[in-house]
Amino acid sequence: MEPPVERFRLSETAKDQLIKLKRITKIDQWNILCRWGFCRSLGESSPPSPVPIANYSNVELTWRVFAGDMSNILTIALKQRCYEDGLGTSPETLEQQFRLHLHRGIGYLAGDSELQTLEDLTDLVLQ
Repeated sequence: MEPPVERFRLSETAKDQLIKLKRITKIDQWNILCRWGFCRSLGESSPPSPVPIANYSNVELTWRVFAGDMSNILTIALKQRCYEDGLGTSPETLEQQFRLHLHRGIGYLAGDSELQTLEDLTDLVLQ
């Protein structure tokens, strides 16, 4: 299945937020925290605001590293979400929505005052 992007860079803000999350959760891989953020955003009922993402950092990931063995599942989840939001599933839409969901989700995780430990992160799944 064709991924929405081959590689992507995080904004400087997202990089700083991930550094905070790494400190809190003790998860030191960017890709794992990015997956958590992406899924966190997909779980929201509203679509992400179409804001431009600026000030890209030096953190770059490939889809393969980001998604790992979950590549097809994450691609399908993104396509389903775009379909449900009435956006269509063109390659351009999928790429844009992936970036928006990724950055929104990272921001949500980093801004969650209840998130203080790895256990708090895993508890999000149970909510």
